[in-house]
Parts: sequence; structure tokens; C-alpha cells
Amino acid sequence: MKRNTITTALLLSIAGLTAMTGCDNKRNPGKIYMPDMTYSRALETYTLLDSTYFTTDKNNPGDEIYYNSMPVTGSIGRGEMFPYTLPNDSNGYKLSAQVKNPLPPLVGKDSLETARLFNINCAICHGATGAGNGPLSTSGKIGAIANLTLDLYVAMADGTMYHSINYGRNNMGSYAPQLNRKQRWQMVQYIRTLQPKKVAVTVADGAVAPKTDSATVKP
Repeated sequence: MKRNTITTALLLSIAGLTAMTGCDNKRNPGKIYMPDMTYSRALETYTLLDSTYFTTDKNNPGDEIYYNSMPVTGSIGRGEMFPYTLPNDSNGYKLSAQVKNPLPPLVGKDSLETARLFNINCAICHGATGAGNGPLSTSGKIGAIANLTLDLYVAMADGTMYHSINYGRNNMGSYAPQLNRKQRWQMVQYIRTLQPKKVAVTVADGAVAPKTDSATVKP
């Protein structure tokens, strides 16, 4: 009985001490029972680093730890597709024709979302139908805007079109910051839906000649 009384008194004393020191005022929370749990020692990506321990300058000759908050080279975000590794040069552009679109056909919600992204990012130059007649094109302020419905672009490989969206081409800058890898491939698929479909007609000698616009096929 005496032991229980002593234990109870000890617990009440600790509780009273905690109450007096734990909530001094709203600006000062008082004593912290486990400071390592309250003040994390882990690096936080968007917080300022203590310049006496860390530096963002890799050429800094001091003893600080270099840390630039960037992901490790080669890292792939969750849900992201594998990187496009061809270089942004003439050889990379040539090799891009061999790259196949890794996505299944564009249907349903993905098709609607890609159409929305095209209207936001592309239609201002290329026009809603891809014919190169967007507001910036017709204004005369920017020239040489591609008409994506021409045979040149109908025949262009998916990989080459992706390469152009990824790195930019001529007057068009890169759209990699605006569209993730999956969206860029989906954009290629959507552009295909704007282009005239290839059809085949039989010519006089019985050979088959490809055409790109069914409206121009004569009986």
C-alpha cells in the first residue's frame, strides 16, 4: 500500500511539473520531452540549409557538405516513363525515326485530356486542326509554323515527332517542361488523329498507289 502511495505521488509530481513547464505561453511551448522527434535531423528539400554545414556550390573549397536538392542522375519519378536518351543533335534526330511509340492507342479520357493539352500548348500556333493556322501564325508575328496535316508530317515517324516536341525544332522550343513523357507521346498520337488518313487506290496498271487525303481520290 505504501509503495502504491509513493508511486502515485511521484506520477502526480511529474504530471504537475510537465503542466508547469510544457505550456508556458503560446509563443514558447516550454520543455520538449523528445527534441529529436520534434526537430527532425533529416534534410528537408525546400528548407534553407545551415551554411556552416552544407553548401550548394560544388566548387566550394571549404569543408561543407555539398547538397543541391536535385534528384540523383538517372532517377525516375513514380509513374514516369523511362527517359528519352537520344541526344539533341543531328544524329539523334536521325536515329529518332527508329523509336516506336510505347503507348497503346489513345482512347476515352486520355483522348479528351490530350485534346485539351493540345489546345492549351499547341493550337495557338498550329491551330485547332493542326493546319498551321493558329492565332500566332495568322498574326504574322511568327513565321514558318508547321502545317501538321501536310504529307511531310504524315510520313514523319512517331519518334521523330516526339524528338521535336521533347527538344524543340526550328522556331518551336522544347515542350518537355510543360508535358511529361507520357503526355508527349500522347500528343504525337493526337496529332495523328488530325492528319488525313492514308488510303490506297488502284491505278490503271493494277499497282497500288498510296494517298493521304481521301477527299482527293478520284473514281
